[in-house]
Amino acid sequence: MIKISMKPLWLAAGLLFGSTAGFAQDNLVNSLKNNQSANSANSFIFTPVINAEATSIKDQKSSGTCWSYSTNSFLESEMIRMGKKPVDLADLFTARNAYIEKGINYVRMHGALTLGDGGACHDVINMFAKYGALPQEVYNGNNYGSPGSSDRMNKLTEAILKKAVAGKFDPSWKAKYIATIDSCMGAVPEKFTYEGKEYTPKTFAKEVVGINPADYVELSSFTTSPYYEKTVLMVPDNWSYDQVYNVQMNDITSIIDNALKKGFTVAWATDVSEKGFSWKNGVAYVPEKDFDNMSADEKKTMFNGPKPEKEITVDMRQTAFDDYETTDDHGMQITGIAKDQAGKEYYIVKNSWGVSNDYKGYLYVTRNFVKYKTTAFLLHKNGIPSDLRKKMKI
Repeated sequence: MIKISMKPLWLAAGLLFGSTAGFAQDNLVNSLKNNQSANSANSFIFTPVINAEATSIKDQKSSGTCWSYSTNSFLESEMIRMGKKPVDLADLFTARNAYIEKGINYVRMHGALTLGDGGACHDVINMFAKYGALPQEVYNGNNYGSPGSSDRMNKLTEAILKKAVAGKFDPSWKAKYIATIDSCMGAVPEKFTYEGKEYTPKTFAKEVVGINPADYVELSSFTTSPYYEKTVLMVPDNWSYDQVYNVQMNDITSIIDNALKKGFTVAWATDVSEKGFSWKNGVAYVPEKDFDNMSADEKKTMFNGPKPEKEITVDMRQTAFDDYETTDDHGMQITGIAKDQAGKEYYIVKNSWGVSNDYKGYLYVTRNFVKYKTTAFLLHKNGIPSDLRKKMKI
């Protein structure tokens, strides 16, 4: 197991929690790398308060698979929490299975479904329950995510799906569709050997990973549905129409805080297409001033040390979601809490964009940013405070 060093850290993974193609991921990352100021790492002093163990930083490359990388990383931390030796799980095995299920739903819905690389935290749990798991050493997805790979596969599979829902129904579409995915990402072994023992994906999930999918719940916060009840997560990449528990805005951070204090980490879906988010600098916050109202000097120095933030209201959060200002962009893992030199607390967030930023693949994200820009989050049910669990009947 690997204990993450707590000097500087941060968050991100791909404005592709959803349905964009590989080249868009490249453009996003390049844009975020330019959203920076000089000497940011020298301007913040972060001291860890809580620092859960996590596995090594991965790189999803030019694919929209952040949802799989982040939630599988979360499962790896769950193995550590349970006293198990963590396994480097095959993120692209999960993605491959989700793409198969998404195609099936697309045809069932007569084409009325978003295609592409995107997904959600719950997809990882659902695919784990249905298909099992593989170690990275057994399945690497033919390096899916290398330049152009996702575009090529999406073009081929979309043609099969669109033909399946147009004109006379072809019952052989599914076999063609799965064969095409496997030709691009690699066929899945029926059996494999890991550390001297033979497994299937399902027996490996049960005996080695050892989590119970029923123990994990996903939540969000909307004013459009009753609180503490389930509602459909209304984002384009929720191709399975899964439901989330609807909690109040302040519950988001109180639940995350409680989970971290009890040793749990959190899989987190959010919006990273914000001026207050800097991948290079490894910091995300909600600036007190709107970017368009900042002076040139204020824009230049956005990340050169702690800054005052805008206070977030419930109406602001809902309006930003309804106006597409908050979009379901990216998946990451929240692994801890740290304080800056002024005593303000930030969440420590693990990303899957490699180690190219100031904090070697991690970020520090303020509570206000998490309240404002969280689209969903997933965790073990025991990480939720007992009073809220009672309200949700969990």
